[in-house]
Amino acid sequence: MKSIFLAFLVIFYSHLASGETYKWVDDGGGVHYTDDFTKIPERYRSRAERPVVGESKEPVRQETGGPSKGKETETRDLMGRGEDYWRGRVKEVKDKIKALEEKGESLRLKFNELTTRYNDSRSSVERAGLRAERDRVKSELDQVRSEIEEARVVLEKRIPEEAESLKAKPEWVKQ
Repeated sequence: MKSIFLAFLVIFYSHLASGETYKWVDDGGGVHYTDDFTKIPERYRSRAERPVVGESKEPVRQETGGPSKGKETETRDLMGRGEDYWRGRVKEVKDKIKALEEKGESLRLKFNELTTRYNDSRSSVERAGLRAERDRVKSELDQVRSEIEEARVVLEKRIPEEAESLKAKPEWVKQ
């Protein structure tokens, strides 16, 4: 009887000891879990976290020393992240949108310039080259517009949904 109990205890303990789980969030705001750190894409590894087993469903409150009032409490989400994390995520996506919009504007101007040159050209060989270049720029412009829309979905829907599911304060992700 003791050996069965001991075997059960060893199996149970080894299961707990080996069960490290990692959580990471992709650029689209998708939350992923894995027990193998090497399965996390390289660019997300620095942001990977190890959730605590038996996490509380309430936001974590972390005590910090205040300069004159003694101790204050800082509200955190279920993963222990605070306002700075969420505002940083929003800023990162906004910066991405701004950069894509600037790239899109540059491509639009280039497309218009190529169209003008195409319309002014009298050479069929030159027109064929300009048309091919213009089509390439148009394709790139369409891709940038698509990326802008995807980033807006992340900013307006995915980040707020993730924040809500992790009990982060809604004002942390306000635009």
